[in-house]
Amino acid sequence: MSGIYVHIPFCKHKCTYCDFTSFPNRLGFAEAYMACLYKEIEARGRELEKERFDTVYIGGGTPSVIDPKYILGLMRQIRKCFQLSNEAEVTIELNPGTVDAEKIAIYKSAGINRFSVGLQTANDALLEEIGRIHTAADFVECARLLKGENFSADIMLGLKGQTKEDVKKAIELAANEGASHISMYALTPEDGTPIYTDYLNGELPGPDEVAALYDYGMDILKEHGFMRYEVSNFCKPGFGSRHNYNYWKRGSYIGLGVSASSFFYNKRFTNTFDLDEYMKCILSGYFPVIESEEISEKDAKFEFLMLGLRTVFGVSEQAYKKEFESNWKEDFATAYQKVRPYLEESSDITRIKDEYLYVQNQILTEFLE
Repeated sequence: MSGIYVHIPFCKHKCTYCDFTSFPNRLGFAEAYMACLYKEIEARGRELEKERFDTVYIGGGTPSVIDPKYILGLMRQIRKCFQLSNEAEVTIELNPGTVDAEKIAIYKSAGINRFSVGLQTANDALLEEIGRIHTAADFVECARLLKGENFSADIMLGLKGQTKEDVKKAIELAANEGASHISMYALTPEDGTPIYTDYLNGELPGPDEVAALYDYGMDILKEHGFMRYEVSNFCKPGFGSRHNYNYWKRGSYIGLGVSASSFFYNKRFTNTFDLDEYMKCILSGYFPVIESEEISEKDAKFEFLMLGLRTVFGVSEQAYKKEFESNWKEDFATAYQKVRPYLEESSDITRIKDEYLYVQNQILTEFLE
């Protein structure tokens, strides 16, 4: 299984927590950027002509902020240049403040069959505080436009002044409006973002408070029929993100567009984060790659273990042995013995116990050392 990730770096307004590559003041470059993106797709398509792809994920930025004709053209170019399976999962990220019925209709005509909607919170005051351009009512309207479609909602934990009631309200809004998948993740204040000042001033909830919000949110999600399959991801049965599964199974993926990362043929590489440099490279006939590394066997083993233990599916001894011709419990013997109390083992599979999955980073660090 292989995936395609496409980065659309434009947005109307940069949120206070956003550390992604996005340009709120350069929407006028969308046409030129998309033309370069189509060229990169063509070039990568020639390089990977024998590969078959099962998922496409269009992220950003805010993909729904640009003219939908570009998304239609993007999908036509992907199908022209790559071998895309007939049953491919094709996802686009949406901001509820940037969509209407016409856009949704065009996305569906382009073959998009999964939608990831950025709700973040159902508290309008908190939405304004973090710089979101939509309201809870906008989310409701977006969800109604997506009625009957497979859509996911993002919910953020750790916002200033956020309460358990806020978390419950957001989950119930998403669930009641038809979301089949909910991503509930903790805010990570990154240096250089406006919200980092709030973090330095001690104005954001601490780790224990966020953990309590997470545990509470998980209970509410369970009540609404959502199962946790990865630390931050919950779904109704059969609605897990196939694109995300591919990442966690250490599958191959090609990243297209500014700042996009790829993992193919045991090599990881990343495109430039500079919009002008990206377009200049493409127009000059070069791939805009700024970092590239061959993954060592040691790193590959750790990645296999780390990605598997992030999920409820765990790590299979048989799958590890097939990949590396060794036993992971022997390769990581010291760490394994150290963290064993936090693991549950059933036949071939080892998982982090459910109650410790939220703090899995502390467990995984032992394997890194």
